[in-house]
Amino acid sequence: MTTPPRTPDAADPAAVVTVPARVWYGRDVHAVAHDLLGTYLTARSAAGDVTVRITEVEAYGGATDPGSHAYRGRTARNAVMFAEPGRLYVYRHLGLHHCLNVVTEPTGSPAAVLLRGGEVVEGEQLAWSRRESAGVVDSSRQLARGPARLAVCLGLDLAANGADLTEAGGAVVLHRHSTGTLSQVASGPRVGVSGSGGDGARFPWRYWLTNERTVSAYRPAYRPPTSVDVP
Repeated sequence: MTTPPRTPDAADPAAVVTVPARVWYGRDVHAVAHDLLGTYLTARSAAGDVTVRITEVEAYGGATDPGSHAYRGRTARNAVMFAEPGRLYVYRHLGLHHCLNVVTEPTGSPAAVLLRGGEVVEGEQLAWSRRESAGVVDSSRQLARGPARLAVCLGLDLAANGADLTEAGGAVVLHRHSTGTLSQVASGPRVGVSGSGGDGARFPWRYWLTNERTVSAYRPAYRPPTSVDVP
């Protein structure tokens, strides 16, 4: 079996790296969302490896969550959400960019965690080349700040939909490190979610590590102006 990716933690190169088993993903979506913060996602390709440390996520609760793709049932697009936990659910947003989600909870319970942002800790030169071809960024802080940028940095698109994150030798693998202290975790409304699913009081399901420069800014969903708004 291929060994897990090496730790990119220069402060402690002897840190133990583990790849969570499927049972780790099969827990409540909020527990997994919280525990995904500070983990590492590595995407391997012929061009090289890129690893991102996850600093921001959003939880989506499936059939009981009006903000979830699975709220109205299973479709060809969201089928992976109904599969076994520990799979990568990739979709294309508005036909413009890709978003990466980690499937959680038992098979048939379509919950998932959107990976909203992170810090590139390995393969930064390759990540820069991918970002420059997709759009200009002004600093390393911006490389994977936001779900679209994160997917571009890792070189992942719909071809990665359904990838098994529990395989240490897989093309896409999530890993945890035995060292390092996490910042405090904060929560708030999800970004850009329209309708009742965007109600931050009911669904404060965006989680992030405080004092992390790669956490994206909050933006509510776009609401077209009405006659009431026109002066």
